[in-house]
Amino acid sequence: MNDVPPIAARLSRMIQLPTVSAELKTRGTAPFEDFVALLAELYPRVHSDLVLERHTEFGLLYRWAGRREAVDGPLVLMAHYDVVPVDESDDWTHPPFAGVIENGSVYGRGALDDKGPLVVILDAVENLLAEGFVPARDVYLSFGGNEETYGSAAIAIAAAFQERGIVPWLVVDEGGAVVDAPLPFVPGRAAMIGVGEKGVMTVRLTARGDGGHASAPPNRTAVRRIARAVERLGPGTFRPRTPQAVSRMLTQLAGSATGPARLLLRVLGALPPLSARVFAALGGEAAALVRTTVAPTMQSGGTAANVLPSQATATVNLRIALGETVQSAAARVRRRIADPRVSVEVLEGSDPSPESPTDNAPFALLADALAVSHPGVPAVPYVMMAATDSRHFHRFAPAVYRFAPLEMSNAQRAAIHGVDESVEIAALERGERFHRALIERLQ
Repeated sequence: MNDVPPIAARLSRMIQLPTVSAELKTRGTAPFEDFVALLAELYPRVHSDLVLERHTEFGLLYRWAGRREAVDGPLVLMAHYDVVPVDESDDWTHPPFAGVIENGSVYGRGALDDKGPLVVILDAVENLLAEGFVPARDVYLSFGGNEETYGSAAIAIAAAFQERGIVPWLVVDEGGAVVDAPLPFVPGRAAMIGVGEKGVMTVRLTARGDGGHASAPPNRTAVRRIARAVERLGPGTFRPRTPQAVSRMLTQLAGSATGPARLLLRVLGALPPLSARVFAALGGEAAALVRTTVAPTMQSGGTAANVLPSQATATVNLRIALGETVQSAAARVRRRIADPRVSVEVLEGSDPSPESPTDNAPFALLADALAVSHPGVPAVPYVMMAATDSRHFHRFAPAVYRFAPLEMSNAQRAAIHGVDESVEIAALERGERFHRALIERLQ
């Protein structure tokens, strides 16, 4: 291990702690407390020079005092240290919590989501502290330990900012990354920066019917009624609409394309109704950029093979497009199902975030830092389709962006929440340079 770069060794040790927030009942809180203790061991200057506050059981907020009191707020760098569960039946090349370092990469659950992005923040701050650097304005490090379970840590931290009247000048959280060929017909690399994120909502559908023996079923059982309701919530449940961020993305990517692709991107960027229809027809991630998605994730009903259940349920997860709300999405679901005997209960919901601008000083700073860490890679806005802790800041902070300064191939992105999650050591080192440049260039 002597020839292993320190940043990789630190990430490896973090991965070895199974901070699985969805398994608190079985694993307990010990891995999380061990993780907090590990941070103090790995980053002594951060813990001696910065002020640490604990918010709820899982929220860590570090304050690095700047040289001056900025009238327009501090920089907030966010990450989370909890990870999603691992299916033990999956065929991992290396054990998911071993933190194996091999062939220039670090392997394990959390390498990309989100311990890798956390490491590059802390390494940059620790290294700057070692040089005696003091930032121009306050810098906060906001780390949550239950982001994957929509926990309260980030909510409490954001609430503390509001109670103290602190409005961040710039918030940077996980989300986008440096990717190859951001669209199939656009060559080269781009730093995809989420300027907004979709909302999230979980609903439970419940249908009731007459129970009894399966030998004489009625025309429409509870199970058939719930199946019909789920079937009605197809891809076309919500109309597509192109948010401003996607139009900006298309216009900017047109500059990297050549030939017919350039013209196509310019036309799509200039005509949101057309791009909405095109992206919806493409399906997959493209369609998710322009419409609220509906994904049935769980169904249940019945206790025996020959007994008609009196109740059946289905759980549906929605990612709400910018321009919609939890209330409007729930109303749309009820209209589509159009069955008074199927109840629709909203279990949890969070509206989409507003869009942050790209013609301001905070976004320009992100681009400047990219020029140091990833020369020649443009900063391109897009809409984040998953939920992040930063949505709690976006309710009151005007400049919130979702970007982890790491290169991620398509295979690596697919491994997030999946099998063989890994990050290249060289990507970690460039990520540290990004955050160092970001902090050094604060005004």
